[in-house]
Amino acid sequence: MTAKPKHWLMKSEPDTFSIDDLKRKGQEPWDGVRNYQARNFMRDGMRPGDKVFFYHSNCAVPGIVGLAEVATDAYPDPSQFNPKSDYFDPASKPEEPRWMLVEIKFVKKLSRTISLDELKGVEALSDMTLVRKGNRLSVMPVSAAEWRTILALE
Repeated sequence: MTAKPKHWLMKSEPDTFSIDDLKRKGQEPWDGVRNYQARNFMRDGMRPGDKVFFYHSNCAVPGIVGLAEVATDAYPDPSQFNPKSDYFDPASKPEEPRWMLVEIKFVKKLSRTISLDELKGVEALSDMTLVRKGNRLSVMPVSAAEWRTILALE
């Protein structure tokens, strides 16, 4: 018996990598994550087939802009070993990689942005990690109920 897909939210700055970039590429490694909790979600929790909300952050209207799917199991992020990369980590070694990534594939661009302000106004989402004050994670779990609630907003 296969496990039910989990649900996630992944943040990206649209000037760096947008939902349109993912649509154009089809599938892309989610590299550069340098937060241990976010890394652990990708390494220990994400599996191919899991559903993803694609979220634009650090922009005029932050919010959910599309849907994606986890395409691969986690594997070492090669950028950690590249001295020319912004994500280079000299303490990480190939035999003991510190940073992992998954690849995600494009599913759909939403017809509109479901803004963070709108999400904060939905009572059923009041316990969601994203809407909690001070949350800075770029990768976070979403419950099945939160997933359904947000999809109904589109």
